[in-house]
Amino acid sequence: MDPAEFTDVRYEVDAGLAWIVIDRPERLNAFRARTVDELIAAFKAAWTDHRVGVVALTGAGDRAFCVGGDQKQRDETGDYGPSETGLFEIETLHRVIRDIPKPVIAAVNGYAIGGGHVLHVLCDVTIASRTAVFGQTGPRVGSFDAGYGTAYLARVIGEKRAREIWMFCRRYDAEQAERWGLVNAVVEPDELAATVRRWADEALALSPTALRVLKHSFNADSEAIAGIGTMAWDHLDDFVTSPEALEGVRAFNEKRDPDFSPWR
Repeated sequence: MDPAEFTDVRYEVDAGLAWIVIDRPERLNAFRARTVDELIAAFKAAWTDHRVGVVALTGAGDRAFCVGGDQKQRDETGDYGPSETGLFEIETLHRVIRDIPKPVIAAVNGYAIGGGHVLHVLCDVTIASRTAVFGQTGPRVGSFDAGYGTAYLARVIGEKRAREIWMFCRRYDAEQAERWGLVNAVVEPDELAATVRRWADEALALSPTALRVLKHSFNADSEAIAGIGTMAWDHLDDFVTSPEALEGVRAFNEKRDPDFSPWR
């Protein structure tokens, strides 16, 4: 897929830094299947472009980085819409963020919720606007991430805090996220892009081969999580079409609290 054909994502290269921007601000940058396809294509474009040494992932506008899967789409069609392969390639996107042999910076400019929260966790570092909000929503909308979104999150911030995030679906501000080690730096909203630029320039001054080997070395310790994630994704399709999961989606779109008591 050519970046010139993108509808949901913007891809721009500036002096060694590739910006990948989820461009669906009207949906708080929630992703549908096409969005995921375009994100994969954008990361692969940055991977193969020898001009690019660092990648930044962010969302359009100032309200949201990404709020995960598009629940309105899921309510309307029962899935996340059509994709190039017929598959919802979110697991592939997770892999490419980890595997691209260049530093990936998440520039969190607002809500990083649900699947959007998982995306920033997978990035090598996270720089957050002071207005950023972090949290999970899967159990509230009839979904889950039993791969990198849970097991790797626990490696980043510890078991107790990771379980709190998933089992209570609370919201956390940027300062608390920084205290927990969930983000590397917190800056004022109007300083976010410039800060990412400075961090990128620092990395661009370093040996790309050394950075590539270091990234794969860091990843090696948590590679077994991929197998757990694949097993979980194989069963997620069955769960998201169940009456229990559909109650979560309908409640979200009807702006009410879900009633999961029949399945307790």
